Amino acid sequence: CAVNEDLKKEWTKYLEQTKKHVEVITEAAGKLGLDPEITTPGCAIVDFKGAALIESMEKALAAGDPAAAQLVAAEAVVDAETKDHANWELIGEAAKGLSGDHAQALQEAFEKVEGEEDEHLYHTMGWTRELWLEFLGRPAVLPPPEEKKHVETAIGAARAQAQRGR
Repeated sequence: CAVNEDLKKEWTKYLEQTKKHVEVITEAAGKLGLDPEITTPGCAIVDFKGAALIESMEKALAAGDPAAAQLVAAEAVVDAETKDHANWELIGEAAKGLSGDHAQALQEAFEKVEGEEDEHLYHTMGWTRELWLEFLGRPAVLPPPEEKKHVETAIGAARAQAQRGR
């Protein structure tokens, strides 16, 4: 759904990183004695929500307005990245409540991934804001300031947004 070439590159990079994140958490789950192939009721709900996001993008593409489809996709990515970011924060917190090999497995996974998850969320939020402004005929900064400033924190994202256009 990405029309903007910079956004397409960004999302392609995020997809590759996300595949690695799956490998990282799968390895950590194995170290905790969990079977990552088991579909729990919670996993089924996540799958359902993901499928709904994909369906929304497919419907937007079928409507024939590429700019609108890109916005639908951007919002879907923000939804997914918000949940993903929250999950990785919880993994970091869970590691603090454990000890020994289990704590180490989760902490190592968290440290490998958290910075990229921060980037995914804050940059995609910036992209979505700027794409909406562009769509509404307002001045937009593309790529967004979050991207240009390599933001990886909520404070950094707020500062980048406040300074946009300067």
